[in-house]
Amino acid sequence: MDAFRQPKYSYYMFQAQRSPEKSDLISETGPMVYIAHEMTPFSPKDVTIFSNCDEVRLTVFKGGKQYTYHKEKRKNGMPSPVIVFKDAYDFMQDKALSRQRKQDEVYMLAEGMMNGKVVATHKVAPARRPEKLLLWVDNEKTDLEANGSDIVAVVAAIADNNGNIKHLNNYFIQFEIEGEGRLIGDEKIMANPAPVRWGTAPILVQSTLIPGKIKIRAHVFFEGSQMPVSTKLELESQPSVLPQIYDKEEATAIPVTSVSSISQNSKKTAIEQELEQVKKELNVLKLKEVEQQQEDFGEKNK
Repeated sequence: MDAFRQPKYSYYMFQAQRSPEKSDLISETGPMVYIAHEMTPFSPKDVTIFSNCDEVRLTVFKGGKQYTYHKEKRKNGMPSPVIVFKDAYDFMQDKALSRQRKQDEVYMLAEGMMNGKVVATHKVAPARRPEKLLLWVDNEKTDLEANGSDIVAVVAAIADNNGNIKHLNNYFIQFEIEGEGRLIGDEKIMANPAPVRWGTAPILVQSTLIPGKIKIRAHVFFEGSQMPVSTKLELESQPSVLPQIYDKEEATAIPVTSVSSISQNSKKTAIEQELEQVKKELNVLKLKEVEQQQEDFGEKNK
């Protein structure tokens, strides 16, 4: 993982070395399968898969060709070697289906099997036009304590209309925060606005000494009618488990707002955010109208 605990491909490779048997003592155990392929125009034809299952079946496109891998028993080396299906992906097939408006048929499905039964699946589809931002808390199901020092990671991502994260993009994300929390870092260290790396832009949110709600809004730094729509998230810090011992006078020196310098004029009202969504929906309708006109023109000139 990287500094913000965002998993890399190698994470799933190591996860595949664990036993397919589930355990209550170790997290994320049990059968797993993961497709390490993004289905972009620059993606390789070979499809790499990580799995700890005895058998893996890969289906490329709806009703398309299937590939099967059977794991051999090994005494030495990796318990679950990296699986590579040669020449399994062809971007031109994606392009052809997309022109036929069959984009929902463009995907890859990996099925992990044990004793002939499917026990794990993973499905990937190519990310299309960037339409919106996603925002989630990466807290491993632990509460943010209002002790003035607890930190939680919040992750923003660029996604298409179906929620597929677009890993290849160069946007910058601007964050705004309200309530009992503050952002750590500012533009001087490229923390806010934050550059999107491999589809995501994580930030660190620190609690105050008062438990309460924290509202976060994320939007692309250079906004426009054709840019992804902003999003917002609300989380809540909980009272500290242990009694707090601190000097109240010193505590007043702790910033109660974000350490990032965000202009109050840049914050959007609820009406402005709703208007942004409406404009985006109108643009989508206009694009569909243009697509239909181009298709009709092509039919007439055949």
